Formats: sequence, structure tokens, C-alpha cells
Amino acid sequence: MKAGAKEVAHSAHDGRRTLPPLPPLMEPLESDAVELKDSAGYEGRPEDIAAARRFADDFLVRAHTERNVPVPARVRGAVQLIVSELVTNACKYTGGPCLMDLELAGGTIAVTLWDSGPVLPVARAADPGRVGQHGLEIVLALCEAYEVRREPVGKRVRVTVGLDGADATG
Repeated sequence: MKAGAKEVAHSAHDGRRTLPPLPPLMEPLESDAVELKDSAGYEGRPEDIAAARRFADDFLVRAHTERNVPVPARVRGAVQLIVSELVTNACKYTGGPCLMDLELAGGTIAVTLWDSGPVLPVARAADPGRVGQHGLEIVLALCEAYEVRREPVGKRVRVTVGLDGADATG
């Protein structure tokens, strides 16, 4: 891109906004060449949560059909739930736009979500009597790695899930 050029969102054939990818959050290993990557932007509306789940599901189907990478049902469910929780939190707590990158690399699926909210998420202590606010606990239980970083505007959360189906609890 030329200096001073402005990156602009474009509309995909299904109506979702496509945006330029986010710069990397976690540094990839040299052996972790990105095999497949896609990005989507959402406005922070409740219906965006289901749209993000569909986008993630389509991405996982493409991983199999375009890259011949099998995605176990357990991993597929985990990625969809992680996407749902992250986008739900972005919609609920920021009320503004969010951008999502999905990547297949080195035997993992990475979900990166940027939103405009400045507050970093913090997992709460387990409390079976608490109603709601368990989303981050769920995400942490399903992923291999979790990272959150404050950005000049908002924050980015990156979560990785191994294609072998193992989770953080083993």
C-alpha cells in the first residue's frame, strides 16, 4: 500500500464487511506458515453474533475443502463457541464495531478479535451460583493459548485451538 493510502472496508457477496487484516498479536513460529486466513467486520449488533459463528463455520469447512485439513467436530464446536463468546462480549460491553481474523497455521486455529472497548477482560473466580458472566471462563477452558493486548484504540484478544482437539485442561 502506498504511503498515505487509506484501507477501506469492502462488502462481500453475503453482505458482511471485509476489512484489512489486523497486524499480528502473537508472533508466529517460523514453521507456522499461515495456510488459510480470512477476516470479517461486524457493527456490534446482536445478529452479528450468529453471523460470526457462521463465518467461523464456513472458515473451518474451507480449511477442510481448500487445504485438506481435517477439523474434528470437537474443535469445530470449540471454535464456534469461542467466536460466539468473544463477539458477544464485544457487542455487549463495547456496543461498537469489532474485527475478527481467523487463521489456520501450524496445526492450530487462531481467533483474533479487536473491539473498541478499552477495558481488558478478566476471568472471574469460579462461582457456580453466579448467573452469567462465564464467557471468558468458557473461552479459557477451550483454548490452548489466550492473549489480550490493549491497542491505541480498544483491545485485541487472540485465542488458539489445536486441531488435535486437546484443550487447556487436557
